[in-house]
Amino acid sequence: MTARPRRSWGALTAVGVAAALAIAGCASPTGRDTAAAAGAAAAGPVPLVVYSAEGYDAPVTKAFTAATGIPVSLVDDSTGPLLTKVAAEKNNPQWGVLWADGDTAFAALDQQGQLLPYIPSAPLNAVGKALVPASHAYTPAATTVMAAVIYNAAKAPGAPTSYQDLLGPAYKGLVGMNDPAQSGPTFPFVAGLMNQLGGQAGGVAAGEDYLRQLKANGLHVYPTNGDTLHALETGQIAYGMIQSSAATGELAKVHASAAFNPKIVYLPESTLLPSVIGIDKGAPPAVQDEAKKFVDFVMSPAGQKVMQTGDPSGDSLYWPVVDGVTALPALPAFPAAYQRIDPYFWGPLEGEINTFFDSTIK
Repeated sequence: MTARPRRSWGALTAVGVAAALAIAGCASPTGRDTAAAAGAAAAGPVPLVVYSAEGYDAPVTKAFTAATGIPVSLVDDSTGPLLTKVAAEKNNPQWGVLWADGDTAFAALDQQGQLLPYIPSAPLNAVGKALVPASHAYTPAATTVMAAVIYNAAKAPGAPTSYQDLLGPAYKGLVGMNDPAQSGPTFPFVAGLMNQLGGQAGGVAAGEDYLRQLKANGLHVYPTNGDTLHALETGQIAYGMIQSSAATGELAKVHASAAFNPKIVYLPESTLLPSVIGIDKGAPPAVQDEAKKFVDFVMSPAGQKVMQTGDPSGDSLYWPVVDGVTALPALPAFPAAYQRIDPYFWGPLEGEINTFFDSTIK
């Protein structure tokens, strides 16, 4: 969720991901199945392979092993490469758990029958319940929102109150955002704008028109959260639309000065960006059982505590979706006006939307 480079899509476009997710390989069942058989023969726990793009994944997996005795092989990478890897392994998956931000890719995997439905025992709050798919094919473990508008109060003419404000002359040339084809959190933001302006009935046209107007007003586009924050820090822009955890982390790290005084505003409506866990439906039973235990651990008070301490100036700055878990003190109140976009509707449009953005807005 943070601005670190490993969180971005890199050069991988959503078109490439969509194509990769459609790959049906022909590999024989060796790899993970062989490891499972070897583990069973040794009468020990089967190693659980976790593919993850979360900043707190290493401490969480270590805590899980300490609590359960189940060994974990963590494959930590950015979202794009992980999804490509999952797609390439479609007929011979090597993972037991997939954990990343955003539910559009998980919706696609669910539509392909690759995810195991599971309902963890942890009670969810209202936000968490809104993020659970009807199929229960994946589990929301936390959420941030897109976008937080972080601005330099020392230079900016004022705080916007709506996305329409950003089209005005006072904001000309001062606004920046990430490229949705490179920044994993940004496609849900763009889709959220389109959902807000056109909805599922109206489609993408109104959102595309808004983005054209934003470009005409001098929009700057940068690859990732970190690049947009750097532009804000160096005065290239006065407003940046980025992931809430990255924006909150910036406020936690920076000492305000006469030249740079960052503040955050959330414009209606913020789009939920969940941290999502899925279990491989084709995994051996022993791996599935361990994966369920992993999901339960992540959703437990102990697991949530590790998530909140594992990346204190980055991904740990999330709003909990588990009932009874309190957000870290650095976080503001959860935005009152928020929306959940339907990942099963907007996910299939990701390639089309990102192609439009790259060809018309960048």
